[in-house]
Amino acid sequence: MTQRFKAVLLDAGGVLVLPDPTVLGPLLSYYGGDSSIGAHRRAHYAGMAAKSAAGSGEAFWEEYNHSYVRSIGVPDRNVDLAADLLHRTRTAYLWRWPIPESVAALKAMSAAGLPVGVVSNASGQIAEVLSRSGVCQAGDGDCVPVRVVVDSHVVGVAKPDPLIFEHALPFFGGIDRHDIAYVGDSVTMDIGAARAAGLHPVLLDPYDDHPDGDFDRINSLSELTCGVA
Repeated sequence: MTQRFKAVLLDAGGVLVLPDPTVLGPLLSYYGGDSSIGAHRRAHYAGMAAKSAAGSGEAFWEEYNHSYVRSIGVPDRNVDLAADLLHRTRTAYLWRWPIPESVAALKAMSAAGLPVGVVSNASGQIAEVLSRSGVCQAGDGDCVPVRVVVDSHVVGVAKPDPLIFEHALPFFGGIDRHDIAYVGDSVTMDIGAARAAGLHPVLLDPYDDHPDGDFDRINSLSELTCGVA
């Protein structure tokens, strides 16, 4: 990635943490799904691609659930049952499994002095989850320090509404918003919201699910560490 950014904002789900595969794996193996972490990592992005293709908003996860369970190999006869189980068990608090390469990249960004923040659609839990999972926290602490963690439930506005970013931008005073990347995993929710806010949208697309996208894509957050201004 050649673009050089002066700051980076990150989504949480799909960028820093995933629905915990160590929980979902055994649950969905009952219906014939692959319980491996690798299969479940891939399934999340397959689900997000299906959700974006359908243009589904934050509250609609049917396409995600069905694509997820098909991705891990659940046979057709069990797909509806497995998707219903996923719908019932993938709660906000299950988005807690830290993506190892994202955590490493976040540490590299911090070491390089790149200003970083988190802006996430969440349920009031994301700051605690990121800290407890060893990913980051706003300000000093045991994890990587970031400037701010914005939770949509706390601030009362959610993506794709671009106004959610207004709760983060004051922490990046003196940096033009066009020089701030926003990295997400959803075309519908993240790319659209970042564009509308005047930020530089970047999709985390580790399995090349969006080869024709008219936006920047990266396979890993580590690609951003090469673009530190």
